[in-house]
Amino acid sequence: MNKQLRFVKRPVGRAGADTWELVSEPLPELQEGQVLIQTHYVSLDPAMRGWMNDRKSYVDPMALGSVMRAYGVGQVVASKNHPKFKVGDYLVGVCGVQQYVATDGRGYLAVDPTLAPLPTYLGALGMTGMTAYFGILEVGKIRPGDVVLISGAAGAVGSVAGQIAKIKGCRVIGIAGGPDKCRYLTDELGFDGAIDYKNENIAGRLKELAPEGIDVFFDNVGGDQLEIALSRLRLHARVVICGAISQYNSTAPMAGPANYLSLLVNRASMTGMIVFDWAGRYKEAMQELGGWLAAGKIRSRESVFEGIENFPQTFDRLFTGEKQGKLALRVLEN
Repeated sequence: MNKQLRFVKRPVGRAGADTWELVSEPLPELQEGQVLIQTHYVSLDPAMRGWMNDRKSYVDPMALGSVMRAYGVGQVVASKNHPKFKVGDYLVGVCGVQQYVATDGRGYLAVDPTLAPLPTYLGALGMTGMTAYFGILEVGKIRPGDVVLISGAAGAVGSVAGQIAKIKGCRVIGIAGGPDKCRYLTDELGFDGAIDYKNENIAGRLKELAPEGIDVFFDNVGGDQLEIALSRLRLHARVVICGAISQYNSTAPMAGPANYLSLLVNRASMTGMIVFDWAGRYKEAMQELGGWLAAGKIRSRESVFEGIENFPQTFDRLFTGEKQGKLALRVLEN
């Protein structure tokens, strides 16, 4: 049987346990040219909250009754004459929150579990790592000597973006929640400074750490943190809008920046980014990220929890901050 988490109710505000229903279905029958993947881990990402809304976005909203959309990594356990993948291969792609998925393999990449643990292919070597890679390099256009500020800096995307900026010779400041996460940024990841938004005045600390302002702001949070960052832009600064997790569960209208004229005064740019726009270069990014990881230039941390039945409370950790780095769920049963 195949345990699946089905999306059954569109949440208003924070997603509660009644948003999903756990069901068991017979294993899917393979069609010609398909493989059956046994999912080991699924990725939990803030973007999933947006996929639940019934409104236009960069991907279609999820239909009620469908398997909860999620990236996953697993092993091919059966094949019906697939031209590319064979039994035993490990693949990463949109598996959904379920224990098995039948697919023709389009959109899946083969990965090597001997080079990195499987959850890493959902984090630093997965979509979040590639989001950081293209966001900071292609959209942020970082240069040596730039002062780079990152919100959500202890998260899956922010932590990798900051480390890439350090590799490229930038001064990096991260915003995170709590002293432990801030110590992680400076002591383990090599950030030049960290701001604890839960216990410190962000604007005051940013002025101390970047007295002449910032060249790049990589934003995962939005809201007040975006507002403050805009007030500290330098000439020709770049603002990368990667996410706005502070707004995803809000039932009020989206809070936008009031001081956006800072973009005009500083001849700066603010650009949204979606990693799918670089789909043709995923292998390039994975190879470079893998090289940095192997050389110890990038560190990866995954917060892994157990059990498909524990998806609702694990998903909530994205918004309570009770995790570090990449959040993943093991759905493979022993």
